[in-house]
Amino acid sequence: MRGSIQKLIRAGENNMIAQLKGKIISKTATELIIDCNGVGYQVIISLNTSNNLPEEGADVTIMTLLIPREDAIVLYGFWSKAERELFKTLISISGIGPKSAIGILSSATVEELQHIVIQGNLNALQKLPGIGKKTAERLLLELKDKIDRIGDFDSSSVGFEQNLMKQEALSALLTLGYSRVVAEKSIKKALDEIGRNDLTAEKLIKLSLKYAIM
Repeated sequence: MRGSIQKLIRAGENNMIAQLKGKIISKTATELIIDCNGVGYQVIISLNTSNNLPEEGADVTIMTLLIPREDAIVLYGFWSKAERELFKTLISISGIGPKSAIGILSSATVEELQHIVIQGNLNALQKLPGIGKKTAERLLLELKDKIDRIGDFDSSSVGFEQNLMKQEALSALLTLGYSRVVAEKSIKKALDEIGRNDLTAEKLIKLSLKYAIM
C-alpha cells in the first residue's frame, strides 16, 4: 500500500490532499494545525509560509503535498502554488529531502531563490542551511533550466539586482544574530528610504542595521 502511494506522489498523478481550507487552530514557525470541518490536520510549513499566514482563529486556504516516510505519512503546507512547485523540484534533486527543502524555503523566498540561481550565486546558496559547496553546485546545475518557470518570475534587471541586494542584506543581518522577522522589517524600511538609483548592497546593509537597532 505504501509503495503504491509513493509511486502516485512521485508521478504527480494523485497528491491525495492538494489543498486544505479551514480555521487555524495553532501555528508556529514550522508547524500549522488547521481545522477542516472538525478534523484537525497537522501540517509542516516553512518560516516564509508561517509569516504569511493570518493569526490563529482565522480562515485560510493552504496548498499541500502529502509525502510518506518509513515511519509516518507527513503533510507539508505552502502559502503559494509557486512555493509548493519549488519544494517538489528541490526534493527531486539527489541529496535534498523534505526536511532540507523546508529549511531552504525558510531561509529564502521563491523569488530570492530564483534570482540566486539565475545569477549563479554559489556563495548565497552555500549560506542556506545544510547546503555545502557540492550540494550548492548540484542545486545550480539542476535548477538553472527550471527555476524561472516556477510562479510569476520577474527577470527585469531592476527587480533582479534589488532582490540580490535584499538577499545579501538579509544574510548579513541573520549572521549578526537578528531574527528573520526583524531583519526583513528593517530591510523593508531601508528600501523605502533609499532611492532606487542610489541603492547598493553596502548602503542597504548599513541602513537596515540602523533600523534593526532602533
